Amino acid sequence: MVRARVTEKMRNLRDAYSSALIELGYKNENIVVLDADLALSTKTKRFGTVFPNRFFDMGISEANMMGVAAGLATCGKIVFASTFAVFATGRSYDQIRQSIAYPELNVKIVATHAGISVGGDGASHQMLEDMALMRVLPNMRVIAPADATEMEDVVPAIASVEGPFYVRIGRADAPIIFDKHGHFRIGKGYVLRRGNDVTIIATGTMTAEALKAYEILVKKGIEARVIHMPTVKPVDEKLIRRAARETSFIVTAEEHNIIGGLGDAVSMAMHDDPVPLLRIGVNDVFGESGEARELMEKYGLTAENIAKQVKRLHRKYNQ
Repeated sequence: MVRARVTEKMRNLRDAYSSALIELGYKNENIVVLDADLALSTKTKRFGTVFPNRFFDMGISEANMMGVAAGLATCGKIVFASTFAVFATGRSYDQIRQSIAYPELNVKIVATHAGISVGGDGASHQMLEDMALMRVLPNMRVIAPADATEMEDVVPAIASVEGPFYVRIGRADAPIIFDKHGHFRIGKGYVLRRGNDVTIIATGTMTAEALKAYEILVKKGIEARVIHMPTVKPVDEKLIRRAARETSFIVTAEEHNIIGGLGDAVSMAMHDDPVPLLRIGVNDVFGESGEARELMEKYGLTAENIAKQVKRLHRKYNQ
């Protein structure tokens, strides 16, 4: 079991991304970074300040950025390409499919401003389909870190493995839940709380909400197993199947459309050991403009709603 707790300390995953990039840049001169006119927002500009000869701002030309990233990868570079999630996946899908995933090139797409918590920018920028788009691509691996600590571990981990990756992070500050580095492994999930009544599997910053839901539930006599699943593809099937055998039902939590993301990955993983599954996420609708926390509450992406749904299902399956 990995030690984790929701702390009052907040940190932005974009800051962690830039710090990890710079540290990696000092260690490996083959690291290059591309952005698409959003380097101040994605924080990659900090890498460009330290390593100006290895940073390329491609302007508002995301599709071209992915093509250039592929070209640099064929020359032996380890390429990190960043922009907002809605542009990284939606606007550039053909280039990612044909020029990065198909030839299995060494490009790491790190997309920021994913999910409903983008807030006031509204539905046009609240990317809720990106994990689905990237999961379906052969050769592509998909990761959603829980906090800044994990983000700093993800960057060197994906740089050390040949081939394409998609990493999604949000816009808002997120609570620190891991006080130590070193737990992250590609393709592995982690038990954060033990319990045999229900399993809550969460990814990204929804893991903090799952941990808070645990605290609500334990006071009601419901012992929830909480699993953090940072790698959505390849998902940790062994851990999921064990949870399906040992608990009555599974609830997944993700800041993403319930179609095509973590919930679907979990459902596919436990096809031989099926138990009831509830997917908590955005229910196949577009978002809207608003304050980030208000939107999370409206769309049910909170600890309170996770606990509410678990209690409802616990009554149903334990009568």
